[in-house]
Amino acid sequence: MSKIIFIDPNGVSREVDAPLGQTILNIAQANDFDVEGACEGSLACSTCHIIVDPEWYERLRPAEEEEIDMLDLAYGLTRTSRLSCQLLMSEELDGLVINLPSETHNLMI
Repeated sequence: MSKIIFIDPNGVSREVDAPLGQTILNIAQANDFDVEGACEGSLACSTCHIIVDPEWYERLRPAEEEEIDMLDLAYGLTRTSRLSCQLLMSEELDGLVINLPSETHNLMI
């Protein structure tokens, strides 16, 4: 099974199983990481914002316009920020390194 390494805001890393075809959001939530996903993947919020390790960023499929628009609302936006609801786990991403932001802004509440 593929793996993802999540790094929390305190710098603590944990490697988890990452089933192929699952979103990074679902994988994070299944492993009790604090990734909200308030809109459940409908591209109506930025609460599933993650920061992809720069060495992995170019391996991802490019973000579509709707995702880019929502990322503009993300707290702590970086050059390698993505929405975890829009990224599907694949064999090519085995070992992916994800940094979790220190906070998110839920504009839906």
